[in-house]
Amino acid sequence: MSKVDVFRALHLGRAPGDPLVLPGPWDAASARVFAEAGFPALATPSAGVAASLGYADGATPADEMFAAVARITRAVDVPVSADVEGGYGLAPGELVERLLEAGAVGCNLEDSAGGALKDPHEHAEFLAEVRSAAADRLFLNARVDTFVHGDGDVERAIERAGLYVAAGADCVYPILAPADALPLLRAGIQGPLNMVARLDGEGLSPAGLGALGATRITFGPGLQYRAMAGLREIADGLVK
Repeated sequence: MSKVDVFRALHLGRAPGDPLVLPGPWDAASARVFAEAGFPALATPSAGVAASLGYADGATPADEMFAAVARITRAVDVPVSADVEGGYGLAPGELVERLLEAGAVGCNLEDSAGGALKDPHEHAEFLAEVRSAAADRLFLNARVDTFVHGDGDVERAIERAGLYVAAGADCVYPILAPADALPLLRAGIQGPLNMVARLDGEGLSPAGLGALGATRITFGPGLQYRAMAGLREIADGLVK
């Protein structure tokens, strides 16, 4: 079974309260830590990778992002999905080939640009072209930014998600959706559903989100931020 097949299978048949938990490595060293801890797959966060490379979120050049993803995939044996933001303006075929060359088994593609939501029908067409170019070689996670750059309307998020699933998305990711919206999202969206978990003690645990219908859990750049906070504490102690 190929890595993408393994990755796809990890999303299927999840029991309530037992979502697929995907830590987000930002470099090869953190990827090895997560893989050695026993996680069956990983999912890079674009913001965490950007921070590790010295860029603001959304400002990483495409070549540097793909190179970072390639270093991560080379460092571990488990499947790695890559957050490639909006696709960096690449044509669908080129985007797919760059992901495969980097060793990724899947990708996140967001439906906003410059802080504004994209037209959902145009974005669905883009996803369909990516799906066509990738065939079954990549797992597509379609990010829905209604709760970040829209008005947070749950029905609007469900409508956008439906278009993306029809276009061939394997999973839908309504990023930063509140937990109390999860039952409605679960009822209205077909297939795997990605939710983000917080690490600051606020919000539900991964198991709690799973019990409400989440299929998989990611953390955005939260793990990288937590690691840097620990490093900052160490650094502060060294200069006192």
